[in-house]
Amino acid sequence: MADRNTQDLTGQRLGHFRVDGVIGRGGMSVLYRATDTRLGRRVALKVIDEALAADREFRERFTDEARNTSAVDHSHVVPLYDFDETDGHLYIAMRHVEGPDLASVIDGRPLTVARTLRLLGQVADALDAVHARGLVHLDVKPANVLVTTRESAGEHVYLADFGLTRRGATGHRTSGGDFLGSPTYAAPEHLRGEPVDARTDVYSLTCVLFTCLTGRAPYLGSVTEVIEGHLGGEVPSAAELAGLDPRIDDVVHRGMDPDRPRRHESASAVIEAARGALTVPGPAPLVGPPPRRHATRPPGPPRVPPVRPVAPVAAVPPVPAVGAARNGTSSAPDEVPTGDGRQPEAAPDAAPAPASSTPPTTPPRGAPSGPPPPGRPPSGPFPAPGRPGHPGAAGPPARRRAR
Repeated sequence: MADRNTQDLTGQRLGHFRVDGVIGRGGMSVLYRATDTRLGRRVALKVIDEALAADREFRERFTDEARNTSAVDHSHVVPLYDFDETDGHLYIAMRHVEGPDLASVIDGRPLTVARTLRLLGQVADALDAVHARGLVHLDVKPANVLVTTRESAGEHVYLADFGLTRRGATGHRTSGGDFLGSPTYAAPEHLRGEPVDARTDVYSLTCVLFTCLTGRAPYLGSVTEVIEGHLGGEVPSAAELAGLDPRIDDVVHRGMDPDRPRRHESASAVIEAARGALTVPGPAPLVGPPPRRHATRPPGPPRVPPVRPVAPVAAVPPVPAVGAARNGTSSAPDEVPTGDGRQPEAAPDAAPAPASSTPPTTPPRGAPSGPPPPGRPPSGPFPAPGRPGHPGAAGPPARRRAR
């Protein structure tokens, strides 16, 4: 007997459905266009692979979760109409969506940021609705995202293929231990057959986000290489591959964190974080605890920390008095003490000030030209230039000028 995955059922009938043609083939099923002969409407008929249909555990899970998923009423979830078994064929009938899947839309080329956020925002809404019912999709990938323009002014997205949907428990495997699903977008816990939850879909959605922005999946190569990448590989940089804001890498790394509690708390949180990183100027989105904030300083010249000598300081030649400098008896020293314990600042390379009875021009702020006046301690802030008590050559006090 031919493998059911290669056998074409076009022209045959499954229950009250007439199979009209093949839409696509996957690893676990074949998707057909079909007609509901009772209601006269077109449907998509997903026929499960024969090997899986024969697996007792898979059949039980399939039946249970098909009932649960059919109860999800959401504008971005493909409605399930029926499921049954006929002549050994296990199938699901669902709404037929006119349009390509997201894998065909990407086709190896990155989408624009705006289009990525618009499409995946709808996928995230659908996943949040599924998770609210305690379900996990477990096969979030571009091929299961259907895009149509026939139902609204823009692109309308449907999340499809709920054949692996689970309520709790562990990742899907057959009784023989075979992994079910696409390892290209599967979370580590799903690949290992460990317990899964909504954050398992968060991981897969983040992988789809990476693919939309870069045009390629996070990990490439053979099935073994892809699985090894998810289990312990380094996540490539989406920013470098697509020339995007580096903050997007923080979003991707958090969504694909192997430690589930560190991932984004919901599917919508992934897209909101991506929107903030790619469209809103500002600091990178928080990944983990927020950074410690430091007190801000008012604008002004940078402060120079005081220098505390750790060894005896060599003797420094006496600095000429301010009055002597004004009389032209001495040139400016090589270093001008600040008088407040800060590091000395180099004096500008200039000729000595000529002798004159006119007070010299006020030096720039932060560069006093003389020692502190008698009685003032050699530390602490100085009055501004031109105010009484300022140690620099700002001229005599105002009362002397008044005279």
